[in-house]
Amino acid sequence: MEPALDSTGKEGKKKSSKKRTAAGSPVEGFLQPVKLSRAELYKEPTNEELNHLRETESLFHSSLLRLQVEELLKEVRLSEKKKERIDAFLWEVKQRIMQVPSTPETELTDQAWLPAGVRVPLHQVPYTVKGCFRFLPPAQVTVVGSYLLGTCIRPDINVDVALTMPREILQDKDGLNQRYFRKRALYLVHLAHHLAQESLFGSVQFSYTNGCHLKPSLLLRPHGKDEYLVTVRLHPCPPPDFFRPCRLLPSKNNVRSAWYRGQSSPGDGGSPEPPTPHYNTWILQDVALESHVHLLSTTLGSAVGLKDGVALLKVWLRQRELDKGLGGFSGFLISMLVAFLVSTRKIHTTMSGYQVLRSVLQFLATTDLTVNGISLCHSSDASLPAVADFHQAFPVVFLDSSGRLNLCADVTASTYHQVQHEARLSMALLESKADDGFQLLLMTPKPMIRTFDHILHLRPLSRLQAACHRLKLWPELQDHGGDYVSAALGPLTTLLEQGLGSRLHLLAHSRPPVSEWDISQDPPKHRDAGTLTLGLLLRPEGLTSVLELGPEADQPEAAEFRQFWGSRSELRRFQDGAIREAVVWEAASMAQKRLIPHQVVTHLLALHADIPDTCVHYVGGLLDSLIQGLKETSSTGEEALAAVVRCYDDLSRLLWGLEELPLTVSAVQGAHPVLRYTEVFPPAPIRPAYSFYERMQDRASLLPRPDKPCPAYVEPMTVVCHLEGSGQWPQDAEAIRRVRAAFQLRLAELLTQQHGLQCRATATHTDVLKDGFVFRIRVAYQREPQILKEMRSPEGMVSLRDTPASLRLERDTRHLPLLTSALHGLQQQHPAFSGVARLAKRWVRAQLLGEGLTDESLDLVTAALFLHPEPFTPPSSLQVGFLRFLFLVSTFDWKNTPLIVNLNNELTVEEQVEMRSGFLATRTQLPVMILQQLMVLAAEALPVLEKQLMDPRGPGDIRTVFRPPLDMYDVLIRLSPRHIPRHRQAVDSPAASFCRGLLREPGPSSLMPVLGFDPPQLYLAQLKEAFGDLALFFYDQHGGEVIGVLWKPTSFQPQPFKASNTKGRMVVSKGGELVMVPNVEAILEDFAILGEGLVQAVEARSERWTV
Repeated sequence: MEPALDSTGKEGKKKSSKKRTAAGSPVEGFLQPVKLSRAELYKEPTNEELNHLRETESLFHSSLLRLQVEELLKEVRLSEKKKERIDAFLWEVKQRIMQVPSTPETELTDQAWLPAGVRVPLHQVPYTVKGCFRFLPPAQVTVVGSYLLGTCIRPDINVDVALTMPREILQDKDGLNQRYFRKRALYLVHLAHHLAQESLFGSVQFSYTNGCHLKPSLLLRPHGKDEYLVTVRLHPCPPPDFFRPCRLLPSKNNVRSAWYRGQSSPGDGGSPEPPTPHYNTWILQDVALESHVHLLSTTLGSAVGLKDGVALLKVWLRQRELDKGLGGFSGFLISMLVAFLVSTRKIHTTMSGYQVLRSVLQFLATTDLTVNGISLCHSSDASLPAVADFHQAFPVVFLDSSGRLNLCADVTASTYHQVQHEARLSMALLESKADDGFQLLLMTPKPMIRTFDHILHLRPLSRLQAACHRLKLWPELQDHGGDYVSAALGPLTTLLEQGLGSRLHLLAHSRPPVSEWDISQDPPKHRDAGTLTLGLLLRPEGLTSVLELGPEADQPEAAEFRQFWGSRSELRRFQDGAIREAVVWEAASMAQKRLIPHQVVTHLLALHADIPDTCVHYVGGLLDSLIQGLKETSSTGEEALAAVVRCYDDLSRLLWGLEELPLTVSAVQGAHPVLRYTEVFPPAPIRPAYSFYERMQDRASLLPRPDKPCPAYVEPMTVVCHLEGSGQWPQDAEAIRRVRAAFQLRLAELLTQQHGLQCRATATHTDVLKDGFVFRIRVAYQREPQILKEMRSPEGMVSLRDTPASLRLERDTRHLPLLTSALHGLQQQHPAFSGVARLAKRWVRAQLLGEGLTDESLDLVTAALFLHPEPFTPPSSLQVGFLRFLFLVSTFDWKNTPLIVNLNNELTVEEQVEMRSGFLATRTQLPVMILQQLMVLAAEALPVLEKQLMDPRGPGDIRTVFRPPLDMYDVLIRLSPRHIPRHRQAVDSPAASFCRGLLREPGPSSLMPVLGFDPPQLYLAQLKEAFGDLALFFYDQHGGEVIGVLWKPTSFQPQPFKASNTKGRMVVSKGGELVMVPNVEAILEDFAILGEGLVQAVEARSERWTV
């Protein structure tokens, strides 16, 4: 679906851009309101418009949704011109088929008559089989499927054609031992040989029908420019009443064990033959082809709303990758489900497409076909099997109108549960009536890697053959004709679901694409079907438990528990005195606990299915290494962050309990990324080595020594300390500042006297060293921002107006602490938030764009993934959260829509509407340059990373997408690693770096370390101050060795000569006038002079700019 939707978007963008240009849009890409004359705006609506409005009110929940649905249907529907060309091609196909000559009768095993260039598209194992075959032209050629019904959707237009084989070809016992399927395959071989010689066809290939390897079909595509117009699929089928229905019931056997296993005699006559429900179903599917089309054409008929609904549901399935391959929930199934709901009067033929979509999703969300099957059959015939009989043979039951064919025979329980899960999410989205509901429901693709928290690949597939033997799946293999992948899939998913238990919300398996092959090649073997991929959607509340608690030792269930878990199960005594069976997993850190499902999966597959861990490629923690600190291989920093927060809590208690402070503390609030768990590399307790410093005896402080490498970077963590209100506070801004400074000094004295903490006070803050961490306490008075807003007129009138100082103070003392508190709460609710936010920041900063986007803005974008995850569920793993971050950044309409993050649901609908209106009104004044670059980089990184993670052979170099593209910059300033204090935090961490003056064993320190000393950052600030009007500067604060410089486009335009305008410029004569232009050589020289000792080289890429 994605290509069609992509092209839709491109066409839509082209059209809309023309409209905007015509409307005289001031800025490219910004939406502008359409200007109408007064007469047009207030003219009376026509009858047609009134009817349209009434329909919209009753059939859709908004006019916008109706427009969106109509546009989508236009894009996915076939045009009349294409239908005419397809009809003409189908007529030609029929003529060519009827002209294929017949062949003399031979034994099925005598295949000497086969043409040399065509191979039989079927694995004939065992080869020996009774029966005769001859080719005769089909008795009937009928178009079946969605093309005939008018419900097929672009981009893949497939037309199914049923070829009814003449009775003379078939014999009474052809239902036995694959005889019918062998004849069907040979019928296609003869057709393929003759049709391949026709110039009408561009390609003639074989494929499997819905992935079923016993039922090949022949694919015909037109020659020349219409090659991609249509694919015609030929399906041979028996005459409608040829097979006796009672022989094809799910309890019957039609594949004899002696024949299948190659035994000469029937063997033990006492053992009954196992039933072959899937084999029987595949024959019945061919028998019922025409009756199903007849039923659907009768039901859908001229009901446009039903057809629209089926088309929308097909788009919905395709975006979720649910409709492909063997066991997929196909478009045919969804059409039959609509027919069922019409027959039970849950859908009416007058409904709109949107209402049909809602009704079907509601039905799927609330009906479990794995427990209570449904049937289109209304007959009271006693000879028909009961629905319960089908439940014994199949996991999912949906019977057709004959009452004998289970339409969902190939659908696994896990696939149906995935459909149910998606339907529930979609219904919740529709009930919310979100403005972007249509976009999220039908236009947002949900590939497996972006939907599931963990992914595992099983390869090679041949290992599943051993699994079938270990799990004793001989009857299933016999039923599936030797397809060990299909035979093992159900038992394996059941095994893993049982083992993962409360950790698992949903387990799904991929449906590998149905392969096509040339008629001259042998059909692909089961092991060549690619890789079996399983997706795990995890529950955060049970994910990190290291204990699987079993029954008490004397209970009968204990033996079953021991058998299931094998050697991992052991008896343990618990605190309540109970002795129970239990399984304990090895996991010390949070990162290891998140990967306990990996241990569970590999243990169970090895124990019960003979699949060693070398055949299981588990994708769950591959991105963890990007946020692991130095010498950390098992932890991603959660423990270090928790240690800092505990230290902060202790400090808060000390501040609350301070005695002799003139005013009591009313609130202590954190205002630093560490305290909301989003600092990329959390600080470790520090103990400086004094040999790296010079002591300042008068201030008990340290200074870095110039002959040593730059010491470790220590960032103080801001804490806002609110003091109670009092009438003693002055009402003058300057006086308040002085009183605050006195409080900062007093705070330092009391913390030192009462608790022995090392403190350093200044007029604006007090730095406190506690347990190796440095906290920067800022005293705040709640009325100070209001006092800073007061403006006094000459007449003495006082008015309130925002000033830069008041806004900055309000942000630092009110908004930042509130945000930190809210995100701290979000982390408690969603444990993956911390890791996702840190990965997102690591990636943005690695692209050298960290300076343009604040910590808070990136934290809020990440929070949106958890608070508004639609159409997904909130992430429970770092990798899926990061992939969704890249997807959000690359696809969100930043130019025209604000991203509103509703923390704690505090914003009302009216407030959100007001925010959107205010955003659009001021949008042209807001910057977009950094976001535009971020969108481009995210759009390039996302497919690369997804492809790496979905590669079953391993991801390769996972750091590729984190490395910045440097070819876009005009100048590169290379820095010396000696003076980069966070050098080891680089994406490609150096094998060796400089010692940073820290003792290995943390302990008490009597001196305050050097705070916030990061030479590259200080150098960057100087560059911006000196040359900010000429260039933009980009740097990765986490160990970056390069500063990227981009000249501003306006900086190279000649300026009129002014004495005040000479900074970085030189005078030249142009057209007889003296003008100022940038003196690039001098500027580059200044770059090096400003960074003397820090700058290694300045690389000018002169081809990228001209003066």
